[in-house]
Amino acid sequence: MKIEVTGTGPLEVDASVLAIPVFEGDPADPKGLFAEIDRRLDGHLTTAAADEEFLGKAGQTLALRTLGKLRADRLILLGLGKRDGAEGALARAGFEPLRLAAGDAARLAQKGGARRLAFAVPRLPGQTAQEARAVVEGALLGAYRFDRYKTEEKKKKPRLLEALVVAVPQGLERSREVKESVALGRSVAWSVAWARDRVNEPPLHLTPTRLADAARELAKEAGLHVEVLGPREIAGLRMGMFLGVTRGSAEEPRLVKISYAPKGAAGRKPPVVMVGKAITFDSGGLSLKPTEGMVDMKTDMAGAAAAIAAMRVVAELAPPFPVHALVGACENMPGGRAYKPSDILIARNGKTVEITNTDAEGRLVLGDVLAWGVETLQPALLVDLATLTGACLVALGMTTVGAFGPDGPAMDAVLAAARSAGEDTWRLPLVDSVKEELKSDVADLKNAGTRMGGSISAAWFLKEFAGDAPWVHLDIAGPSSTTKERGYIAKGGTGVGVRTLVELVRARAVEEARPPRR
Repeated sequence: MKIEVTGTGPLEVDASVLAIPVFEGDPADPKGLFAEIDRRLDGHLTTAAADEEFLGKAGQTLALRTLGKLRADRLILLGLGKRDGAEGALARAGFEPLRLAAGDAARLAQKGGARRLAFAVPRLPGQTAQEARAVVEGALLGAYRFDRYKTEEKKKKPRLLEALVVAVPQGLERSREVKESVALGRSVAWSVAWARDRVNEPPLHLTPTRLADAARELAKEAGLHVEVLGPREIAGLRMGMFLGVTRGSAEEPRLVKISYAPKGAAGRKPPVVMVGKAITFDSGGLSLKPTEGMVDMKTDMAGAAAAIAAMRVVAELAPPFPVHALVGACENMPGGRAYKPSDILIARNGKTVEITNTDAEGRLVLGDVLAWGVETLQPALLVDLATLTGACLVALGMTTVGAFGPDGPAMDAVLAAARSAGEDTWRLPLVDSVKEELKSDVADLKNAGTRMGGSISAAWFLKEFAGDAPWVHLDIAGPSSTTKERGYIAKGGTGVGVRTLVELVRARAVEEARPPRR
C-alpha cells in the first residue's frame, strides 16, 4: 500500500474514503471539523449521528455516503473517547486508541471496495509524529488479510486498498520527525504482518525446517547474519531438553540465531537477546491434548515469529549495540520415540529435569536456548516470548501479556516499551512458595507443578536457565491469536510482541545516544 503524508486540509484531500477521529463533545463544537462537515452535508451528519447514537465514545464508528458534497465518496467517523486530557491519555496508552481507530477505518474502507483512504490525525500539540505512526500501523494492519488458502476468494479478486493518505497539520508534512515516524510505522506493520503470516500458516506448511528457512530469508533481505543448526549440532551443544521434546516427531528440529552487530567497539558491547518459543505444532506429546485443545496449536510458535520479525526493524534502526534473536524450533508429537512422563532429561547447563507432563514442553526448549544464550552471549538484557501457559489466560484474559522477572532495570525497560508500543502488558509476581512445586525427589527439578499458579511456576522454571542475567519472560498465550476482529487486529495470529521488542531496542538506543551526565 502506498503511503502519502499531506498538509492539505482533510476535506480537500482526494480520497475514496475520509476517516475523521472524533472526541466526545466534538459534535457540539460549532467551530470544529464535525460542524464544518455537517454544514457541507446540509445537516445530514448531525441527523445520522443522532440516529446511530454516535457520540464519539471510544470504539464507536459512523459511516455514511457524502452524495458528492465532499471530495471523498464516503465518510467514516471514529470515536476516541473524552477530549479532556487526551494528550496525556493517548501517549500513556501508546496511541493504541488511534491505532485501533485506523484499523477500523481501513477494514471498513476495504470491505466497501475503496482504493484510497485518507485519515486526519487529531491535532494534539507536539504529538503529530506519534499519531501519524499509529495511524500507519493501524491502517496497514487493519487491511491485513490471510486468504492464501481460500480458492474462492482468489477467484473473486477482492479490491484492496492501494493508498493511505495521512493528513497532518499544514507544514508538518515536511517534518523530519513525521517522515521518520511514518517510515518506522510502515516497517513495524510489515514485520507484524510477517509474524501473523507465520502464525496463521498450517503446521503442514510451517515445519521447523520451513520456519528456519523463512527466518533465513528475512535475515538475508535485512542484511543480518543468520545461523541455522540441525539435530547433530543441537546434540553437540548438549541441549538434552530440546532434543527430548523433539524425539516424537518425524520433523527435524532447528536452532536459529539471527544477529545484528554494529561495526567497531559498539559491536562488542553486551547485547540485547530475544528468545522466542517455536513449537510449530504442539499435540501435547504423550500427555495428549483433547481435540478442541489441539486445533489452535499451530500458533505455539508465535513468540518465535515475533522475535524473528522484530529483527528486520532492528536492522533498520541500527542501534549502537548488538541484538540477537534465538529460536529453538520443533514439534511436540506422541511418536514411538517420544519422551515420556517420568523421564529425566539433562539440560545444557547440567541441571536434571524430571518430566511430569509432556505438554509442558515449551519451557524445556526455551530453557536450553536461554542457557545457551546466557553462556555464549552474556546479554545486557534477555527477553523471552512464549505462548507458555493456559494459566496466564485465566489470570489476564485474551488480550493481555503477562510479564515475569526480578525487579530492576530490565523489567522496567520491558514494561515501558510495552506501554510505548500500546501492547497491554501486566506484571505478575514470582511468588517464592510456587517455586517449591518444582522440587523433584529424583532430579534437580520437575518440568511442571500443579495447576495453581501454573504461569508462575513456568516462569520459575525458566529462571533456572536464565540464571543471573537481566531477564524478563513474556507469556503471550492469550493475545497471540484471536477469534474476533477488533480495530487493526484480524482473526488469527496477531503478531503481538513485535512492537514491544522494537520499542525496547529503540528506547535503549536513544538512551545510549544521550551524552553522559556530569
